[in-house]
Amino acid sequence: MPDDETTPRLPLRERKKLKTRAAIRRAAYKLVAAQPWETTTTEQIAAEAEVSPSTVARYFPVKEDILLSDEGDDLLEARLLARPAGEDPLESLRVVVTDAVTAALAGETEEVLLRARLLVEIPSVRTRLTETTAETAQRLAGALAHRTGRDADDLEVRVLTAAVLGALREATVYWAEHGRDPDALAPLLSRTVDTLKGGLALRARP
Repeated sequence: MPDDETTPRLPLRERKKLKTRAAIRRAAYKLVAAQPWETTTTEQIAAEAEVSPSTVARYFPVKEDILLSDEGDDLLEARLLARPAGEDPLESLRVVVTDAVTAALAGETEEVLLRARLLVEIPSVRTRLTETTAETAQRLAGALAHRTGRDADDLEVRVLTAAVLGALREATVYWAEHGRDPDALAPLLSRTVDTLKGGLALRARP
């Protein structure tokens, strides 16, 4: 996502953390391109990334998180908070998520496609995706609550955020199972938000 007036500038410490996370992810992707994920160890990933195994564990307590985490929830939350004040929450989530996906596909296409393949092939990756999606929803619920003047534990805030993130997760799995065209993911996620905005009506095809 290009820098503009709506893209927050993170503190230096946070930017360094993101660079370390990115180095660990790149190392993992390089290894997994040549060997099975199940036999790829934290020690191997650490050696490839030129960091200690404890650093890998600190940034990614669960090994599958290396495949599933991109920018981190901090940046997604910051971008959501930076959206225009009067914007519809669903539209804000659409923009934040699709922009992040578009940027990832533009800069790390092969890594994103490899992750999608593993998402289809490895049950533990799909299971962890469900767990991390719920964690991200909790973070973004706080941002939406702030934007709307509601409490983060407000039922409507929690339901809306969980519904949107869960639907986007399912759309991502659908994309991974159906061809993994890099140009198709962002439109598919946008279509998912449109489905939610339409009230989840499901009519029979003619």
